Amino acid sequence: MISKIDKNADRLKRHERVRRKVSGTPERPRLSVYRSLNHIYAQIIDDVAGKTLVSCSTMDKTLTETIKDLTKSEAAKVVGQEVAKRALANGITEVVFDRGGYIYMGRVQCVADGAREAGLKF
Repeated sequence: MISKIDKNADRLKRHERVRRKVSGTPERPRLSVYRSLNHIYAQIIDDVAGKTLVSCSTMDKTLTETIKDLTKSEAAKVVGQEVAKRALANGITEVVFDRGGYIYMGRVQCVADGAREAGLKF
């Protein structure tokens, strides 16, 4: 009998493996990305304090009008730019990027590119 591969379980293994090495500090917090089928979420986390400092997603009420007619990749770029603006407003200039076990392409890469364009350093 053929069993179906659980791709999310494989992603979670990759994410745990990366998280052993990647950790956010107060000086350089972690930009974590979660990608669902229709939406993308980005948050900046201080792992030492265990606090989320900044967050943004395609579900935010402030972004729904601007991303209404965009593709998912374009919306992901807007989310990256918005999370970077909010981070810079809170005094965060440098982050370490956590791709969440996803392959660095497509919407995950668009979030990173948008954040870089808005002035966040990786």
